[in-house]
Amino acid sequence: MHSENTPKGARNPSGHPAHLWARGWARIVDGLAATGTVMIGLLMLIICSDIVFRNLLGSSLPMVSELGALVLVMIVYLQLAATIRADRLARTEIFLPPLTRRFPRFGGMVSAVFDLVGAAMLGLVAWSTLGIFEKDLGSGEFIGVTGIATLQTWPFRAMILLGVTVATIECVVRAYGSLRANGQES
Repeated sequence: MHSENTPKGARNPSGHPAHLWARGWARIVDGLAATGTVMIGLLMLIICSDIVFRNLLGSSLPMVSELGALVLVMIVYLQLAATIRADRLARTEIFLPPLTRRFPRFGGMVSAVFDLVGAAMLGLVAWSTLGIFEKDLGSGEFIGVTGIATLQTWPFRAMILLGVTVATIECVVRAYGSLRANGQES
């Protein structure tokens, strides 16, 4: 049975991806999302620890705000591909589903264009992130206060780059699925 939230052609009737590469890709996307979920738990622990330290000792833990900012951005990008795959991006739901029901081929084409534009935009974000990653790696950029606590930023930037790259590829996969489903309808 085909779910409305599943891209056409992406899964077989049992709900599992149809091909070995699709199952492997799904594991990568789900693995990144799970990593992002674990990072949410770690961020919560860091913030709660900071609150306890502020109340008990009168001062905060070092690097909490800087680390929180980097981890939050990392979480967003690690979970973005799973959000795209689950069709949970904000878009005009009042427009596309009725259009697709009334004109399936045209709706599929509009969906494919949406996904390709998303891939292009995310590709630009990935390109920009690559430049930031290279700069951070080359210069030894770090967060924190020297002598108290510091962390290099490049591992965070690498995870952000990985997440946005996988999200870009997921947009391309969805566009291909929409176009392929359109070709099978004719």
